[in-house]
Amino acid sequence: MSDTFLGAAAPLTQTGFDDVAHQLAIDVQSLWALLTVETRGFGFLPDRRPKILYERHIFHKRTGGRFSAANPDISSSNPGGYQGGAAEYDRLMRAIRLDRQAALESTSRGLPQIMGFNARTLRYLNAEEMIQNFINDEDTQLQGANRFISSNAALSAALRQKDWARVAFFYNGADFQKNQYDRKLAHYHDLFNIKGTPSIEIRAAQARLTYIGFEPGGIDGVVGNGTRTATIAFQRAKQLNVTADLDDPTLAALKLAAGV
Repeated sequence: MSDTFLGAAAPLTQTGFDDVAHQLAIDVQSLWALLTVETRGFGFLPDRRPKILYERHIFHKRTGGRFSAANPDISSSNPGGYQGGAAEYDRLMRAIRLDRQAALESTSRGLPQIMGFNARTLRYLNAEEMIQNFINDEDTQLQGANRFISSNAALSAALRQKDWARVAFFYNGADFQKNQYDRKLAHYHDLFNIKGTPSIEIRAAQARLTYIGFEPGGIDGVVGNGTRTATIAFQRAKQLNVTADLDDPTLAALKLAAGV
C-alpha cells in the first residue's frame, strides 16, 4: 500500500453511528464520550490522513529493542516522545524505515485509536489491511471500534453499565489513571446527557470546510462563531447567498467541493 496514508476521508454518517450504537447496545452519549476522549471526536487530520499516535515503547517491545540505542526518540522502553498531529507521521515513517510491520503495529489510528497490533484479532488480515480500511471513512473506523469492543466481553459489559474505570482499563490499559481516562469518560457522558450530542450533519460540514481550507475552529458538531465565519467565507467564495447558516445549498456545495 502507499505510505501517503491518504484516502477519501469521508466523515461519519448518521446511519454509520446509529448502527454501531445499536450493535453495541449502548446509549449514544456513551459512544460519543468514548470517541471524544480518544480523538476529540474526529478521526482525520485536516490533510485527510487518519489521526494516529505512534507508540515508541510498543515498537521497542516488538523489535526486541534492537533499534533503541540509536533511535531513542522512536524506540524506547519508556512511553513518550509524542509530537501530536501530522508530526506523528514523521515518527511513524522513520520507524517504518527500520521495521515496517512493527511500526504499523505500534501505531493507533482513526476515530477509535485502535492499535495496529490488534488487527488480526479484529479479523483484518494484518495492520496493512486495517489501515487501508481506515483511510476511507469514519464509518469504517467506527466499525473497527465495534470489532474491538465486541471482541472483549468484559469491555462490552462495562460500557453498557457505564463503569468508566473498567472501560478505561480495558480500552486504554492498566495505566489509564495517569491520564484520567475514566474521569474524562464520565465527564463527557454527563455533558452530552445535559447539552445533547454533536450533530453529525454539522460535524460533517465542519470536516468539509476544514478539508478545503475554511477553518471552522474545530470539528465538534456544534455551530459556533468559528463555523459561522468559515461558512460565510465559503459562501462568498462559491457565490452563494451569504447567510452564515449551513443551509441546504451550502451543504450541497460543501459536499461537492470536498468530494466526500
